[in-house]
Amino acid sequence: MDHRLFALDSLPLADGGTLPSAGIAYAVHGRLDADGRNAVLCPSYFGGDHTAYDWLIGEGRPLDTRRYCVVTVGLFGNGVSSSPSNHPLGATFPRISPQDNVDAQYRLLTEELGVTELALVTGWSMGAAHAYQWAVSYPRMVRRIAPFCGSAATSEHNRVFLAALAAALRADGGADRGRRAAGRVFAGWAASHPFWAQGGYRELGFASREEYLTGFWEEFFVAGPSTEDLLTMIDTWARADVGTTPGFDGRTEAALGSVTAEAVLLPAARDLCFAVEDEARAAALMPRAALRVIPGVWGHLAGAGATAADREFIGAAITALLATQPAAV
Repeated sequence: MDHRLFALDSLPLADGGTLPSAGIAYAVHGRLDADGRNAVLCPSYFGGDHTAYDWLIGEGRPLDTRRYCVVTVGLFGNGVSSSPSNHPLGATFPRISPQDNVDAQYRLLTEELGVTELALVTGWSMGAAHAYQWAVSYPRMVRRIAPFCGSAATSEHNRVFLAALAAALRADGGADRGRRAAGRVFAGWAASHPFWAQGGYRELGFASREEYLTGFWEEFFVAGPSTEDLLTMIDTWARADVGTTPGFDGRTEAALGSVTAEAVLLPAARDLCFAVEDEARAAALMPRAALRVIPGVWGHLAGAGATAADREFIGAAITALLATQPAAV
């Protein structure tokens, strides 16, 4: 689907700096009701763009465009929204936090699109972190959240993975060697031991492990955003923590306890990037949260709708959540 670009001029950043000439890419599916309350927001994930959730969106799908106006929006650094590769600042592009992305998205929804309330914020991985941030930053606007295969705060274990990913990208000696190495780093974290033992990549049409590593993971990094763009998103991912929202002084638990939205948290069994245990603790801290664990061996990739079973599980959870009657905003 074609995207639009919302220009924000100068965006104040959470760390005190600014992003001049900021713009975020977005797409709109369906129509907004007269009262502006049937909107669903889907922030993109690492390397993703405004097409990231097409498998969830459309008539008869969980995000049914006959009923909801679904807005998909790209994160800063994804190569379409403002990023080092397309911005005048280039290599001096500032650090971006999830709060900065959410503040920009808030302006898009309220200033450009006329949204007054969000029926749902949902997303995978980095998109999940931004769903949490929405619920903490703008609680009076968000009725429901459904973060899948993500977290409200990036764990220490996850930071180890991100450091390895960044190191591979920075070690590039030409011919995209660093980007290809980063793809192989991600491959080891994206799916579980049983996935590899069972040759799960065959379900994606790859005949061997090596064919999968080169044809899927290396290609994802080589064909995607630039190295500097990827490093910007990695830094944003590493900085995710709702406890850093103004008013919470780094207290992640207090921030989660403040969430008023109805929520279903959807971690994946065997996800090496985001542990089920962390999401179980988050669910226990949130007043109106349920935990639903995505079964299977696909790990983090389950959140991308890797298989029909994953798509059905995530879709059913979102459909059930949208059928609830949450507390008044």
